[in-house]
Amino acid sequence: MVSNSRIYLDFAATTPVDERVVEAMLPYFRESYGNPSSVHFYGQQAEAALEEARLTVARLLHARAEEIIFTACGTESDNLALRGTAWAQQKKGRRHILISPVEHHAVLHTAHQLADLHEFEVEELPVDQYGRVDADDVAAYIRTDTALVSVIYANNEIGTINPISVIGAVCRERGVPFHSDAVQAAAHLPMNVEDDRVDLLAIGAHKFYGPKGVGVLYTRRDTALVQTMTGGKQENAMRAGTQNVPYIMGLARAFELAQESWQERAQRMIPLRDRLIGTVLEEIPRARLTGHPHDRLPNHASFVFEGVDGNTLLQMLDAAGFACSSGSACKTGSPQPSEVLTAVGFSRPWALGSLRVTLGQETTPDHIEAFLRTLPDMVQRVRGLA
Repeated sequence: MVSNSRIYLDFAATTPVDERVVEAMLPYFRESYGNPSSVHFYGQQAEAALEEARLTVARLLHARAEEIIFTACGTESDNLALRGTAWAQQKKGRRHILISPVEHHAVLHTAHQLADLHEFEVEELPVDQYGRVDADDVAAYIRTDTALVSVIYANNEIGTINPISVIGAVCRERGVPFHSDAVQAAAHLPMNVEDDRVDLLAIGAHKFYGPKGVGVLYTRRDTALVQTMTGGKQENAMRAGTQNVPYIMGLARAFELAQESWQERAQRMIPLRDRLIGTVLEEIPRARLTGHPHDRLPNHASFVFEGVDGNTLLQMLDAAGFACSSGSACKTGSPQPSEVLTAVGFSRPWALGSLRVTLGQETTPDHIEAFLRTLPDMVQRVRGLA
């Protein structure tokens, strides 16, 4: 079946830019276009807008304005958090990094590069069958030379939400900097860096109806951080380069809209998500939910199907008019099973048959029903090809 109207179900990969966000950005392309570092009127105008956006983001995170660093994306924020903190802690003789095995590659690959090139020791925390980290394990794994702990807030592939505030309390008590990749979480959950006791937190605008190419790293006051992008003194000397004022204004507006409406959106999406999960598990043989059954993002449904090639399934769904993912958008097309799925215990024949379906504010019950009418037949056909 080829659909005449395509249905997008990959909102965890990216979202369309909200019209209200576009409106907030437009004046800073052609009217207030100055460089925020310039001393003249045009520069002052841009700098005032930049600091207004910084105040907005800080208020929404329950942080101070000086703790907000604007970056080019969530990946850069994660990179700066890990490298900047590790290099600062290295000066104190701390070379031990703790991460979970279900991190986004922005964290995972950065940590392993620190081990390969800068003589850090990276240790992976245990996770349960849902990909969740236990705070007691964090306490047991922390050492006197631990430089940093990094645990993802909500997993991009399987949707599981971690007990960040409890882990943060352990790290705060032990005096170890704690970083969390909240790129997925910030779109759907209330953010409060004080309650969560995080020292560093990364977000990216395009996950919550903002533009691609802009992100934030929250860095708690007195958290030692070494600049990784050298040059000018922008962003409190932590991120050199002329700030992208239009995109920063878009991020601030998009984040404001997301944080103001997260409850309303969750109440609308959870029934659709649960309808999707329940029907798939009931109607498709040899199907399993990945991630936590309840403590998961409100828009996130993810599965594995035994004996199914996930990439073939995606191609067939796309031909039928449905845009989905096999997990992280960065992994689509990879012939190897996801590290996240193997870390939570799935064997290769299961892990290769992954499917992620993520909903957005445009998703309707009719979209879900159309998808559910199509998916079982698609899975059966892919199994037949195998």
